[in-house]
Amino acid sequence: MKRFGLRPVVGIDPAAVSPWWLQRRLMLCGIRAISPAVDATNYVMLEIGHPMHAHDKTRVRGDFRVRFATPGETVVTLDDLERRLEPGDVLIADDAGVTAIGGVMGAGSTEMREDSTDVLLEAAVWDPAAVLRTQRRLHLHSEAGRRYERSVDPAISVAALDRCASLLCDIAGGTAPAELTDWRADSEARPEIVMAADLPARIAGVDYADGVVERRLRQIGAGVVVEGDTLRVTPPSWRPDITEGADLVEEVLRLEGLSDIPSILPAAPQGGGLTPAQRRRRAVGKSLALSGYTEILPMPFLPAGVFDAWGLDDNDPRRHTTKVLNPLESDRPELASTLLPGVLEALSRNISRGNADVALFTIGQVVRPTETTRAIPLLDVSGRPSEAELHALLESLPAQPVHVALVLAGAREPSGPWGRGRTADVTDALEAARVIGRAAYVDLALRAGEELPWHPGRCAEIVVDGQIVGHTGELHPAVIERLGLPKRTCALELSLDALPVANPLPAPRISPFPAVHQDVSLVVAETVPADAVTEALRDGAGELIEDVRLVEVYTGPQVGEGNKSLNFRLRFRRRTELSQKTKPPPRGWRRWLLRLSAWGRPNAPSRSYCPRRWSACSRCCSWR
Repeated sequence: MKRFGLRPVVGIDPAAVSPWWLQRRLMLCGIRAISPAVDATNYVMLEIGHPMHAHDKTRVRGDFRVRFATPGETVVTLDDLERRLEPGDVLIADDAGVTAIGGVMGAGSTEMREDSTDVLLEAAVWDPAAVLRTQRRLHLHSEAGRRYERSVDPAISVAALDRCASLLCDIAGGTAPAELTDWRADSEARPEIVMAADLPARIAGVDYADGVVERRLRQIGAGVVVEGDTLRVTPPSWRPDITEGADLVEEVLRLEGLSDIPSILPAAPQGGGLTPAQRRRRAVGKSLALSGYTEILPMPFLPAGVFDAWGLDDNDPRRHTTKVLNPLESDRPELASTLLPGVLEALSRNISRGNADVALFTIGQVVRPTETTRAIPLLDVSGRPSEAELHALLESLPAQPVHVALVLAGAREPSGPWGRGRTADVTDALEAARVIGRAAYVDLALRAGEELPWHPGRCAEIVVDGQIVGHTGELHPAVIERLGLPKRTCALELSLDALPVANPLPAPRISPFPAVHQDVSLVVAETVPADAVTEALRDGAGELIEDVRLVEVYTGPQVGEGNKSLNFRLRFRRRTELSQKTKPPPRGWRRWLLRLSAWGRPNAPSRSYCPRRWSACSRCCSWR
């Protein structure tokens, strides 16, 4: 609160009615006439812009005092509704109780009645943020509140009281004693702003004539003192938005005409393109979209009770979240430490709308507090922060790695004339991890693991260079039931920032030689991962190996208890030409090729050709 004033008016006629000209002006402004005292305060508010309130002086007990509300306190306002207050609400109270919610609405305890003869006029200047916060929470908006939330000139509070008292005496009789209560928190003079006289010209790129800047600043009501090339400006009391030189420059440019400022595009420096991390993020998103997934943008806040539905332990790192002081929704104050809740909510929303076949993904940042994370310090905006302040600010921020998450449910391949289709299962979630790895040019390894909210027997750890970067698989049946999701719902989440930034692979060179396929069946223990066997085959097959693909997994009495048979198909292909530069050809190879080429050709040549001179001969060196 910046100012608080009171002035009494006694002996008014309780039967008086506001004149027609006053009622008509109020109605034209959308305000209904109530009584002379209330109408006078509303009229003065519209006339000079200062809200006021009228109390029944005979119902006030003791002195007024301004205080904050206590937890659980309630008050009955002028609309006869009981409202629950919070500690941030500012109140006007007397010895008997609350008489008004500061800047919002008066209380019924000191309301003007039909028989009221003595009035106590109140004119105060409240904090705009406090008034706005209380109005939004109570859903109680008024003409006075709209003016308070945009700031009121504290210099006219006494003038507003005098004008209202005079108007009330004219329309309802009574007298206004010289008694006046006036309290002010700060001095009347506002601090000066020192500004270079040529600052508007330098910012706008326009050569203003001498005296233009001073004249425009005086035009808005500011006091200006010229000291050489410097201006000392005192902003007017009714312009609380003017606090620095940039605000004064804006006023000068506005009054001189923004159309006079030339439209000159700055020379943009040559861009360096996307960073490797940005290229990787774009490549992963494009690859998932080409694989049939739809990208979504979920809210970055956690739903209430989501981790309890997952069954996470109290010490799980994902439970350590960062809370927002002023959240968009009161039941979601925590920033997301994982992207899965957002995609699962989107899946549930699609299912409720009748879209049963869903494949969604999102790429975004998660917020993970660290040991150095603490409340962010408030910095002074009047100047550039110091290096120490910037360092403290950066240290207080939580870690914000980029994650990718996806969810699968329903049919992965729709049915139609081409076939019966296929339902999404855990193999699709595993393949999604491989798609991400290929897009990021990283070799991902999948191995069995356990992590909530995934199924313990159908969950795979995503491993890169021995480090777990994420999980993929089928969700736990209990989690699916609690969240109301379709059965066998699959999900994936991994950290893109945990993947090493790799250079793009060179374009593959297509070999003109045919491929040779070889099937291999190996009996191993059931605990041996198929990926490990695949890598062993790839490492031991030699340089001609092109592809190793798992075809079938068999378990049964033929392979013994605790074992499984893995059937692989190996593809071999020579990548380079077999010539003199690589390996000497066998003796007589040219004649052998001619015999093969002459199969079924009666006119084919029967002599060999010298590779040195490309002419027919019968006495060449050893190349016959």
